Amino acid sequence: MIVGMEKKMGLATRDAYGQALAELGRVNPKIVVLDGDLSASTKTNLFAREFPDRFFNVGVAEANLVGLAGGLAQAGKIPFISSFACFIVCRAYDQLRMAVAVPHQNVKVVTSHGGISVGEDGASQQSIEDVALMTATPGFIVAVPSDEHCTRALVKQAADVKGPVYIRTGRPKAPLVHDVSTKFSFGKGILLRQGKDVTIVANGLLVFEALAAAEALAEQGISAAVVDMHTVKPLDEELLIQQAKSTGAVVTAEEHSVWGGLGSAVSSALSRKDPVPMEFVGIQDTYAESGKPEELLEKYGLTARHVAQAAERVVKRKR
Repeated sequence: MIVGMEKKMGLATRDAYGQALAELGRVNPKIVVLDGDLSASTKTNLFAREFPDRFFNVGVAEANLVGLAGGLAQAGKIPFISSFACFIVCRAYDQLRMAVAVPHQNVKVVTSHGGISVGEDGASQQSIEDVALMTATPGFIVAVPSDEHCTRALVKQAADVKGPVYIRTGRPKAPLVHDVSTKFSFGKGILLRQGKDVTIVANGLLVFEALAAAEALAEQGISAAVVDMHTVKPLDEELLIQQAKSTGAVVTAEEHSVWGGLGSAVSSALSRKDPVPMEFVGIQDTYAESGKPEELLEKYGLTARHVAQAAERVVKRKR
């Protein structure tokens, strides 16, 4: 776990995915990889170099890519399929539904370029709705890892899980919030920091921002717990309820629309089990534009400052 608030950069989560995939290929001959002509960006090219006979570049044909993966899974293979999040989830959603989800095929969908930190590529390649679509799709595990350690662990676990998995990775380098000793499991959040006034539940790049916000809040006398909720579905409701009872207020933080993502999952669970005041840090029902990643994260309210402000608001409401 993180010690202090020094921002130590690790690999982009997409790079960690590529490395983990190649490692899996060495030990499991059933794994095959399909890509939509973006292997240099998704990092499946690392697998392709070692196992060209198990790698298929389907081209700019995402619907066909997903359909092929469903067929390979039916034949006993373990397909990992990759492209940008927008391209697979939005363009090929019908195929994800009918070729993977309905027959509950053993397909692993690992996308890159999640969120708006894609930067200059603009709205066409910035996914803000992928988590919402995939959590609404029956049978899928849905995860948004925070750093390279989390990504490697979840990718390797995905190969052992029977059934469809969706993992979203990102383009920029991600700050390290874990180390090699951290244990990860789908459906199990990680309490990174204890607190008594408010709990910040985050995933992806927003986990580090949540930790930085907690440091700033401590200087104001607000004690904030931080949870890395890397798996949105199934959600770790046990940990969530424990924290809601302990702190009495919750902030969610994600690089995704506030509609249908982590915040929606958390509020749904707490409304049924233990309602508490909540605030939501995320993209507010809009698309972004081309720009530098740090500028976009600031403009759309996805920085430590915004997380801290949300925590201040919710603590006042609690009192």
